[in-house]
Amino acid sequence: MITRPVKRLPVENGISGWEAISQRSFPVRCLEGRVNADWLIIGAGFAGLSAARRLLQLHPDDKIVVLEASEVGKGTSGRNSGYMIDVPHNLSSSEYSSGGADSTRREMAQNRYAIEFARRAAEAYGMSRETFDPAGKINAAATARGMKLNVSFGQSLKAAGEKHTFLDAAEMREITGSNYYLGGLYTPGAVLIQPADYVRQFAAGLSHDIDVFERSPVTSLRRDNGTWMALTTLGSVCAPKVILGVNGHVEDFGHFGGRLMHIFAYASMTAPFPADDFGHKASGRDRWALLPADAMGATVRKITSGNQSRIVIRTRYTYDTTLTLSQSRLSKMAQAHRRSMDARFPNLEGIPFEHSWAGRLCLSLNHVPAFGEIDEGLFSACCENGLGTVKSTLAGMMAADLATGFTSRELKEYMNHRGPTRLPPEPFAWLGINSVIRLQELRAGREG
Repeated sequence: MITRPVKRLPVENGISGWEAISQRSFPVRCLEGRVNADWLIIGAGFAGLSAARRLLQLHPDDKIVVLEASEVGKGTSGRNSGYMIDVPHNLSSSEYSSGGADSTRREMAQNRYAIEFARRAAEAYGMSRETFDPAGKINAAATARGMKLNVSFGQSLKAAGEKHTFLDAAEMREITGSNYYLGGLYTPGAVLIQPADYVRQFAAGLSHDIDVFERSPVTSLRRDNGTWMALTTLGSVCAPKVILGVNGHVEDFGHFGGRLMHIFAYASMTAPFPADDFGHKASGRDRWALLPADAMGATVRKITSGNQSRIVIRTRYTYDTTLTLSQSRLSKMAQAHRRSMDARFPNLEGIPFEHSWAGRLCLSLNHVPAFGEIDEGLFSACCENGLGTVKSTLAGMMAADLATGFTSRELKEYMNHRGPTRLPPEPFAWLGINSVIRLQELRAGREG
């Protein structure tokens, strides 16, 4: 018998604005008592839900159970900026694409495979344009260096035969209502999602065919005679095969220790403001989505629903070994967001932030996932490397394929990499990673 206690459970730092403005369409169910299943998936985020849908496609008559420690949409999956990006998006460097044309094409093919899977799910589960919007995105440049980074990224896309359009300052001003940006690079393949709505509607759609139990944190995993048992606070699930879709928490399950970087990203969402002449003059069109030309800069989105608009801004990162952040840390980051907002949109200075929060990213030093069969019948679909919407969707799909023995070209290519490399020991990792983050943020300058 092998028993692995789960060292730590997820923590929610601040209330995500996406979750706060989202609405559930199905009741919360908690696990009580013992349940037997063919498949157990731990984690109801992008990876776990995608794995469940893929298993349904491959084995529609099997019993599938998903366990979520918190509630769908409250965790990391409901805290990101909501970009499903098809083109390269490497957060470990100031330049998004650092590989050659062949690696760029391969990465884009994988990203688009995941986006198409998500698109089909969105269609099947009746997601609206506000939840799943294939509108593309803009890499916005506020400095001469940012403009050079966009040119370099454009050259990489051109070498791969990818469509892209350069925007000048006047075009950026027409889109955003801001004089802050010198130019931009538009790519049409990205999908913008309301992340909390997306995972909630995904889970609601799946719940007709599988069991999704929330507020049911797994406290230990035990394997005995070829069967896994997950213990929760009020019950247990027994299944021969388990898929972990828990991102960086895979370390707390006893795997990939000392090989994953846990990075907090910070975001704020404004209170609603009128989407009429004032809103248009202050912030341009009803909807737009900007990534920074420098990866360490500020991600900014405008969303509009009915006659009200909001701005969402994400900037600043920290590497932490703890799960809980202090309120003073969140307040400090919100102040940084305020400065970034006011610099871009001076006419919105009187609009307060309604929500500020942190979300936890997981990266590996060599930018590869924590993926594969890590014990007999136990599969990992973790470590999204900063693009959880797409990379975790792909990992969930691939984990389901691997676990069922379904062979495909996509799975073969996805598994063609080494595992995550080991980090330096603490406190050297903490000092080194935070120093690199801070230097990159300083170099980003007005992009942040």
